[in-house]
Amino acid sequence: ERPFRCQDCGRRFNRHSNLITHRRIHTGDLPYKCPDCGKSYRVRSTLLRHQKTHTGERPYRCEECGKTFRHRSTLTIHHRVHSGEKPYKCPECQKTFKISSELMRH
Repeated sequence: ERPFRCQDCGRRFNRHSNLITHRRIHTGDLPYKCPDCGKSYRVRSTLLRHQKTHTGERPYRCEECGKTFRHRSTLTIHHRVHSGEKPYKCPECQKTFKISSELMRH
């Protein structure tokens, strides 16, 4: 059940906190500001991810080749280099891609 409804667009949420975060799309509120560069974000986790660009922190390491990454999602995509996985398929020609943006560009 999703009892919390956005008055602007009608989208529903199961948690009030998710509705509050969503509402920032409509209000333009960006409450999380980077102390290093001043860039602002809607969601705290996005700010924390961004801050790694300033520290140079690369905590995610590929066990196969040793390459390191700032973000877990980038490591996940990188693993496809080793596995050969291409989960995104063009519905027109059946060509497959490692990342969704490659499919969109195609």
